[in-house]
Amino acid sequence: MQTIEQLLESKQIRITAMRLLIYKFLAEKEIAVTLSDIENAFEKADRTTLYRTIKTFEDKGIVHQIDDGTGITKYALCEEGCNCDIKNDLHLHFHCNNCNETICLTEHKIPQIKVPDGFVSENVNLVVKGICDKCSV
Repeated sequence: MQTIEQLLESKQIRITAMRLLIYKFLAEKEIAVTLSDIENAFEKADRTTLYRTIKTFEDKGIVHQIDDGTGITKYALCEEGCNCDIKNDLHLHFHCNNCNETICLTEHKIPQIKVPDGFVSENVNLVVKGICDKCSV
C-alpha cells in the first residue's frame, strides 16, 4: 500500500503539510464531507487554500464530487486504482434522510449506460435515499 506522500507524488501533486492533513482528514471519514466540514476542521487555515487543495485532489483523481440532491456538493476519497472514469469507476451513493449523511457504496458499481447517438455523457450519478444502518436501529 502506498503512503500518502507516494500517492500524491504519483499524481504529480506537490506535497504540503495542508495537503497531507486534508488527505488524512478525508481518509478518517466514512462519509462524504462538504467544503464547510473541511473548513470547520481546519478553522485557522485559509479558505482559499482548502478549496484549492480539494480542487487539485479532484482534478488529479484523488477525490470525487457527489451531488446527493441536497444542493451541497460533497467530496469523498476515490478508491485505490480509481481514475474517475465514467465507463469503469462509477459507484452508488447512499444518502440518509434522517442524519443527512452520504456514503460511497464502492462495491456497488453503476452499469454503463448507453446514451443515444450524438449525446456525450460527462457525468453519471446514482444516489439511493433512505435510512442508513445507524439510523434504522
